[in-house]
Amino acid sequence: MTSLDLAIQARRVVTPAGERPLAVGVAGGRIAVVAPYGTLTAARQVELDDDEVLMPGVVDSHVHVNDPGRTEWEGFTSATKAAAAGGVTTIVDMPLNSIPPTCDVPALDLKRKTAERQAYVDVGFWGGAIPGNLADLRPLHEAGVFGFKCFLLHSGVDEFPPLDAAELEAAMRELATFDGLLIVHAEDAHLIETAPSGPQYDGFLHSRPRAAENEAVAQVIGLARRTGCRVHILHVSSAEVLPLLAEAKSDGVRITAETCPHYLTFSSEEIPPGATPYKCCPPIREAANRELLWQGLRDGLIDLVVSDHSPSTIDLKHLDTGDFGTAWGGIASLQVALPAVWTQARRRGFTLTDVARWMSQAPAAQAGLARKGRIEPGYDADFCVFAPDDAFVVDANTLQHKNAVTPYAGWPLAGVVRRTWLRGAPIDIDAGPSGRLLNRGDEQ
Repeated sequence: MTSLDLAIQARRVVTPAGERPLAVGVAGGRIAVVAPYGTLTAARQVELDDDEVLMPGVVDSHVHVNDPGRTEWEGFTSATKAAAAGGVTTIVDMPLNSIPPTCDVPALDLKRKTAERQAYVDVGFWGGAIPGNLADLRPLHEAGVFGFKCFLLHSGVDEFPPLDAAELEAAMRELATFDGLLIVHAEDAHLIETAPSGPQYDGFLHSRPRAAENEAVAQVIGLARRTGCRVHILHVSSAEVLPLLAEAKSDGVRITAETCPHYLTFSSEEIPPGATPYKCCPPIREAANRELLWQGLRDGLIDLVVSDHSPSTIDLKHLDTGDFGTAWGGIASLQVALPAVWTQARRRGFTLTDVARWMSQAPAAQAGLARKGRIEPGYDADFCVFAPDDAFVVDANTLQHKNAVTPYAGWPLAGVVRRTWLRGAPIDIDAGPSGRLLNRGDEQ
C-alpha cells in the first residue's frame, strides 16, 4: 500500500454508496484508500468526534465573486474565506458582475491574475456568452473555462447583455461543435417586460411571473433538441418547469438543472414587508411551489443545489426604503448554504448522503471536475467535518463575505461546519490562502 500522510477515522463517513464507519487514507493530497473503520495507520492520525460526520467538501458551481471591478461587492479573499467557513472546498466563479466580464481570453487572464493569490479554496471559472463574442467561445473553452453562461433578459449589469433567440441558437450550435456546456438564466424577456410590478414583495413577485421561466426553459430545451448542445438550467424557482425537464431527460436531451437553498427554505408568504435581502431573480415563490421543488430533487429532475451567492454592497439593497422594485436582486448565502439545505432536508426525510449528492457530487460532475465531490480513492482529499445535530443562529456580522447582509440573518440552522480540509490539510483562514486555480481538463 502507498505510504499514507494522513488517516482520518470517523464513525460516520458519507460516500456515494451511503454513510458508514470508515477510515480514509490520504497521500499526496488525494484519497489513497477507503477502508473499514480503525484499520489504517499513517504519519498523522485524526479521529473525528462521535457527533461529527466526514463529508466530501461542498462544490459550489454558482458563485458571483465580482472581482475585479466590483470588489466592494465581493472579492476572492472574502468569498473564498466564506466558502471555507461553510464547508465549501471548490467554487466556480460566474463571468458577470466583474469588470470586465469573462467573455474573452484577456478577461479570463485578468480574472485569474486577480484570484491567484487570494483563493482560500480551489476556484474555477465560467465564461460568458453575450452578443458579439461567438468567435471567443472556442478560445475560452481551450483556455480552460468550464462552460458558458448566458442570459435571456437583462442581467442587471449593462456590460453583460442578453442573447436574443437567434444569438442563443448560434451560440448553442457553436458550443455543440466542441461539446461545450451552456448554462442559462432562463426567464423570458418579453413576458417580464409586460408584467405588472410594484415596490412591495407581492409586486416584485408578479413582475417575474413563473410563466416567464416556463417559457424560457421550453425554448432552451427546444434548441437543445435541435442543436445537440449540452445545457444546464440555472436556479430553477418555478416548479412548473419540472414536467418539461422530465420529458427532456426522458427523450435523451443533454440537460441538467439546479435550484438554490433560498428556494428550498423560504416562501413568498413569509417574507416580511420591506425585507429586500430576500430579493433574488427569479424570485422566491410560494410554499406549495417550494415543496414541489423538493419533490423535484427526490425524483431526480433537479440535479444539484448551489448557492447562487450574489452579494452587493448594503446600500444597493435599499434597506432604508424597502423597495423591492429598485433593490439589487441577489442573495448572499455561500457560508450558510450547507446548513440551510440540511435544516430543510432532514425535516423531509432526506439524508446527508442525499445532501452530498446534490451539493458535492452533482455540481462537480456538471462542471466536469473529475477529482472533486466524492470520498473515494483517486479523488482530492477535500472534506467537510460537519456536526449535523449541532445548531446555530445566523449572525450576518460574523459571516466572512464582504457585506453583512443576508436573508438568513437571525435564522436558526441545523448543522455546524467544524473544519474544512483541502487536499488533505485543514484550511486555516488566518494562515493565508492555499487554494488553486482550476482549468477544465486539468483533472482528466
